[in-house]
Amino acid sequence: MAERFRARAVTHPGTVRRHNEDVFVDRPEIGLWAVADGAGGHDAGEVASEMIAGALRAIPVTLTPEETVAQVRQRMTETHVALQVRAAQTGDGAIIASTVVVLVVGQGRYNCLWAGDSRGYLLSNGDFRRLTHDHSLVQELVDAGHLNESQAERHPRANIITRAVGASGDALELDMVSGPIAEGDRFLLCSDGLSKAVNDPALEAILRAEAPDLAAAKLLEAALAHRARDNVTAVVLEVGGDGAV
Repeated sequence: MAERFRARAVTHPGTVRRHNEDVFVDRPEIGLWAVADGAGGHDAGEVASEMIAGALRAIPVTLTPEETVAQVRQRMTETHVALQVRAAQTGDGAIIASTVVVLVVGQGRYNCLWAGDSRGYLLSNGDFRRLTHDHSLVQELVDAGHLNESQAERHPRANIITRAVGASGDALELDMVSGPIAEGDRFLLCSDGLSKAVNDPALEAILRAEAPDLAAAKLLEAALAHRARDNVTAVVLEVGGDGAV
């Protein structure tokens, strides 16, 4: 299974923060990749992202892609509740949370699930598009027509997310998009430390121009050159063979 994919993941604290609360998951043996970003400004974000990663790394290797997706949903729900319990035990209104974006690839299709503003992109047949839709305050303002994308990037409350694993509120809801895959398709998963530092056209240019190994390194290089103020994580994946698993 692993030989059907070419993947590379990179992570870095960025140019401001000393501690990295981002975590990536790289599991080609089951066709699963993920990025978790401990929610900025919250308590123990690295605890949340590591719990998410641990839950995804424990998914069995014997499942179909559909069963893997079901496991992702179940395990993220369980992690959501566990983080809420842990935060309540901490007291003082603590929130221990993380965004997440998960890609499950197999049997000629992809499934991309997410909560928060970590993103997934797809370059396929010459078309580059963002798969995810940010769960954030500024995205809601853009959707309502109060801001454009450029204004949203510079908005002083651009760091406020409206959904995350472990966030206060009711049951976790993961959005999901699915579609077919073909040989040569390239995916990018990233934390907002990359997408806030490097705009979509620049991300597209790098993803088009470079093989996965070099693309991941170039994306990190671009983020650091733009003085990324947050942790930066990128996972680049290319589908090989016939895309089947």
